[in-house]
Amino acid sequence: MRRVSRITIAGVATAALALTVSACGSSSTSSSSGDGKSKGIGLAYDVGGKGDQSFNDAAYAGYQKAEKDFGVGGRDIEPQDGESDADKAQRLETLAKAGYNPIIGVGYSYAPAVKQVAAKYPKVTFGIVDDNTIHAKNVADLVFHEEQASYLAGVAAAKATKKNHVGFIGGVDIPLIHKFEAGFKQGAQSVNPKIRIESQYLTQTAQEGGFSSPDKGENAANGQIDAGADVIYAAAGLSGQGVIKSAAAHKVWAIGVDSDQYKQTALAAYKNSILTSALKNVQGAVYDLAKSVIKDKKPQSGEIRGSLENGGVGLSDANPAFKGNADIQAAVKKAEDGIRNGSITVKTS
Repeated sequence: MRRVSRITIAGVATAALALTVSACGSSSTSSSSGDGKSKGIGLAYDVGGKGDQSFNDAAYAGYQKAEKDFGVGGRDIEPQDGESDADKAQRLETLAKAGYNPIIGVGYSYAPAVKQVAAKYPKVTFGIVDDNTIHAKNVADLVFHEEQASYLAGVAAAKATKKNHVGFIGGVDIPLIHKFEAGFKQGAQSVNPKIRIESQYLTQTAQEGGFSSPDKGENAANGQIDAGADVIYAAAGLSGQGVIKSAAAHKVWAIGVDSDQYKQTALAAYKNSILTSALKNVQGAVYDLAKSVIKDKKPQSGEIRGSLENGGVGLSDANPAFKGNADIQAAVKKAEDGIRNGSITVKTS
């Protein structure tokens, strides 16, 4: 994976930190306010890193907005291939020692590291995205009802397909991604119980590249398209870019995930093939946690779950082909209403 290092030195202390951090992942730094308060936000990326046009980039967008709105600095650090829990813990501890607060681990794989380091630094607020197994007063578990957005994606796919044949590609075969698959299948089958659904996971573990290999995503999409699918939904991080590329090459629909991938600059060449995206407001979760610590002085803690009801998940309508399709819009609206009023309960597995 390509890693980009952008280090801005802001005095001897920051230079020393840059040397320490380089041992556990490349990073970029913004200058701190220097007034003795929190140095700013610490952000540690998940597999795939910044530039995935999806999960990690959504976290980065929240981080950037918080820096700007609250007038603080920050340090965001890339992961390394094949790193251990100890590497992650070292990364978080380095940020804590340097005075960053809050510190956010992007992705469930940070759970052991956050649990360990949060116990050592009880006055620092830690956040972890996509994990709710840590029960500590200084930890905010930033989680989502991914299955709800995926249900809507399934409804849209079933309405858009011309072959009654759609596909799902998951990055890694884990319970979190099972939620995306379960919601998507249920949504598609709510429109057409007999719809054919291809389903595939790229790898069994994240270390094998399921979230970070566009080539794996492209190959999987090619296979599903060859089998007859004409709408493919990918929950696969950076690997999803390969799915979108394949969809564009074959002139079928792709459905993006986490960020509104129709609007992503790096995917502009393929945007007309991105029907919609199942949104997960990681950006808002990161921003709100930073606000609670830096501005409100009332740090969030415990489980904070984004849902369709509170705007934490949803479905994008940036593509005019999606927004202007009355049949799809009506079906999605009906599904949204059903989830909100409880008449539709979306499965998680």
